[in-house]
Amino acid sequence: MINNSNENALMDDANSPELNQKLMGNISQDFVKVADQLKEASYQIRKRGFSDYPVFAVTNNELQIGALLIDSQELANLYSYRASFLQEFVDRKLVGEESVEMFTENYKNADEYCCLFVLIGEFSGFVFVPYPED
Repeated sequence: MINNSNENALMDDANSPELNQKLMGNISQDFVKVADQLKEASYQIRKRGFSDYPVFAVTNNELQIGALLIDSQELANLYSYRASFLQEFVDRKLVGEESVEMFTENYKNADEYCCLFVLIGEFSGFVFVPYPED
């Protein structure tokens, strides 16, 4: 995804030089432990008509967005995962109205990729991680 000058615009994705390899490695290792639960939650969010754009907030801090799905250490994972979707990010002005079209155009197939909003340390941004193959 591309930055634009608006402070509410989307942040860079996993290809951003700002997302260091160590952090991405930690996220990937943690993601494998919770991927099945996130994939099912994504399916349910879409199936029940809440949103076509599920987003899972990943953090090691307190975060008041979405609903807690998996707490840290629950599945031997490092981070907490909160279930949400695009509209909540828009409502909270974390994604600007002018960025919704860009977000939806860049949103990857939710059956194959998990959209994570990572808020860890100095980094915050959207990252698409492929679900592990069975």
